[in-house]
Amino acid sequence: MIDLGIIHFLAYHFFSASFHFINYMVFITIAWIIFSLRSHFYEIYRYTSLSTIFSLVGKQGVLFALLVFSFFGFYRELQVDPLQIFRYVLLAILYITIVKVGVYYLLKKYRVILRGNLRRVVIVGLNQKTDQLRKFFDDNPEYGYKLLRIFDVSGPDKQTIQDCIDYIHTNNIDEIYSSVGELSNEELQQLIDYADNNLKILKFLPDNKEIYSKKLDFTYYGYLPILSMRKIPIEEPFNKFIKRGFDIVLSLVIIVGILSWLTPLLGLIIKLESKGPIFFKQKRNGLDYQEFYCYKFRSMRPNPMAHLHQVQKNDPRVTRIGRIIRKTSIDELPQFINVLKGEMSVVGPRPHMVSHTHMYAERVDKFMVRHFVKPGITGLAQVSGYRGEVEDQNHIINRVKYDIFYLENWSLFLDIKIVFQTVYNAIKGDKRAY
Repeated sequence: MIDLGIIHFLAYHFFSASFHFINYMVFITIAWIIFSLRSHFYEIYRYTSLSTIFSLVGKQGVLFALLVFSFFGFYRELQVDPLQIFRYVLLAILYITIVKVGVYYLLKKYRVILRGNLRRVVIVGLNQKTDQLRKFFDDNPEYGYKLLRIFDVSGPDKQTIQDCIDYIHTNNIDEIYSSVGELSNEELQQLIDYADNNLKILKFLPDNKEIYSKKLDFTYYGYLPILSMRKIPIEEPFNKFIKRGFDIVLSLVIIVGILSWLTPLLGLIIKLESKGPIFFKQKRNGLDYQEFYCYKFRSMRPNPMAHLHQVQKNDPRVTRIGRIIRKTSIDELPQFINVLKGEMSVVGPRPHMVSHTHMYAERVDKFMVRHFVKPGITGLAQVSGYRGEVEDQNHIINRVKYDIFYLENWSLFLDIKIVFQTVYNAIKGDKRAY
């Protein structure tokens, strides 16, 4: 209601006749509610991250802009300046964001200071994962979880599931967090039956069951429940459209605004210092393991080992201008051509040389998962300290972990955050850029 009030209040000055304003109110209200339900715009919980909120606002903002422009396109007789409409959309989304984030933080303060809006919880099972959850509850009072007890169901002083149920019933517990690995199937079923029959929220911790540690996608084939190993947000049609649109816009800005004048200038310097082409192209593995040519400004003297060995610190193959453009990541700019062609994305897992890809696929667990999405010019692993030369096995393992987290938790806001972090690192200077 607050959001719709903001939208309609700011739109009032566009209309001289009440008839058009009523039409606008009805159209926008119905469309806003429908799109909000489809985009889960109001599914904000106490554990929802701020980045998720901004992602939802961004998605809803794009849909809202399309709705508003379609309305004024239909009622052309209103003769409203498109620039005014654009300002109205931005202002409405800005105010809605302020309200949404304000309520989010006010609730956090309310839980900490006044101890209101609390959820009484217990944990069933005692192991490393449940202890991490206990620590989370203790260290984050702003989420409003009041942990009353942890039940040890497998130790020397173990308690039965019935003991847990009796305590939960007596103390009016709101939510039950249970370990999966600590309980047998019969005990799990007993706990589930109690929760279902007594309106208690029951949640499970994935501990020693490897499959449960994935971001599973649950769906139905008819009436048959099916679990997929992971849900990849980028594969959803709307998200795919948003990400591709972001890639095209940013790549055009870089190609037209920077590469158009930088290429001849830098090309001349590269040619004067060493013989060879301006651009360096190398086969990499991309989406679905397909090979493509990745472009860079040439930073090394032509050599037969360029396609086999990564650049190391103080590598004699790197030219003087090469050191500068590698340090500032300018050598990566031609990859925006790959982005425009659709072979790469601005943000995604960094593609490796074909020979290295084959090697890591055999040595590193789940390395191939990163090929479910397009490779990127930059990525979450790169801005998290895992760029450049792979020094040891631990480096590539952590890089893969960040890449898998990215593809399972993608959002436009996360892409924008990574882009800004990449630019900041390039200006500041990354010690791993050589």
